[in-house]
Amino acid sequence: MASEPAQSPQATTEDLRAANRDKFELELEFVQSLANPYYLRSLAQENILDQPAFVNYLEYLMYWKEKDYARFIRYPHALHHLDLLQHARFRSEMKKDEWREYLSQMQYDHWRTWRDYPGISTTGIASTDPQETGVQSQQNAPFG
Repeated sequence: MASEPAQSPQATTEDLRAANRDKFELELEFVQSLANPYYLRSLAQENILDQPAFVNYLEYLMYWKEKDYARFIRYPHALHHLDLLQHARFRSEMKKDEWREYLSQMQYDHWRTWRDYPGISTTGIASTDPQETGVQSQQNAPFG
């Protein structure tokens, strides 16, 4: 009777590390894909966002907001969208084209103005008026 060769503890450790690395990379890639409003809309239209198992998975992924993991995220909107996906209303609204367009526009506006600091004018004249500096009130922003 032929027996299987015994695996060394180091081989098992290396296999475990490789599996952990694969899981880490897969989850990182998925979380970063959440930054894309078009992808979110496709998930919603396929009713994936309605599945309880997927909702639980989104809740599980919240660990990416911890400092040790968030440092690997290249698209910070992914973490914001992960927060929004915790809400049933947001998941439901993502089925609508106009909601995807709204989210896409808000994301674009953020990217366009993220270095525009309140009170600092590009013309060299300081302003404290939120209308002139492009700062929006948090009260008017949905889910924000």
